[in-house]
Amino acid sequence: MNETNNQPATIALVIDDEPQIRRLLRVTLEANGYQVFDAATGQDGLAQAAQRRPEVVLLDLGLPDLDGVTVLKRLREWSRVPVVVLSVRDREADKIAALDNGADDYVTKPFNSGELLARLRVAQRHAQPATELSVFRSGKLEVDLVARVVKFGGKEVKLTATEYSLVRLFVQHAGKVLTHRQILREVWGPNAVEQTHYLRVYLAHVREKLEADAAKPELFITEPGVGYRLIEKEAA
Repeated sequence: MNETNNQPATIALVIDDEPQIRRLLRVTLEANGYQVFDAATGQDGLAQAAQRRPEVVLLDLGLPDLDGVTVLKRLREWSRVPVVVLSVRDREADKIAALDNGADDYVTKPFNSGELLARLRVAQRHAQPATELSVFRSGKLEVDLVARVVKFGGKEVKLTATEYSLVRLFVQHAGKVLTHRQILREVWGPNAVEQTHYLRVYLAHVREKLEADAAKPELFITEPGVGYRLIEKEAA
């Protein structure tokens, strides 16, 4: 088993019916300290997830026996393991369906190995208990969740209650894509999931206050047609 710094290797499960992709992911992941298991079907993937208890799952949507979203739904019935979807499907509807049904991230094939590894690290980090997180920092942004104080460039920024709720939600899921419906449901309630104009207006306000250039955001990033992501950067 590969070990890094004398720590046991992270167990990764790849569920993909393409042998070439499975080989590529095995080589890439093992070279970066993962122990890799793989499955070519959804049923085998679910069985291996139960047996191997992986710490991260890479899931293809186009499986021969079960649709990847079905696999995701079944997995989420009993497991909170981080799941990163890898798929040739790049339609917005496919991305939204995967994210709304419990995927932690969505990467379109062909993918850049460096970016994929970074996405995996973020997914794993946020799967760990986050009770100790009281102050979040990214670039010039600082959010004290206990004191409910937000600073940008070291200066306190006054936010409305809704703006703060929006920022807090992003902080709690930093690095992850949040769909429009997820954000609207959490901030405005279940009756507002279709009111995307609320989100556009308030996110514009947040960017005006918490981005160096609201027209070229570096923190609150748009995932076209899907939602938004708060980027984690080295504190400035």
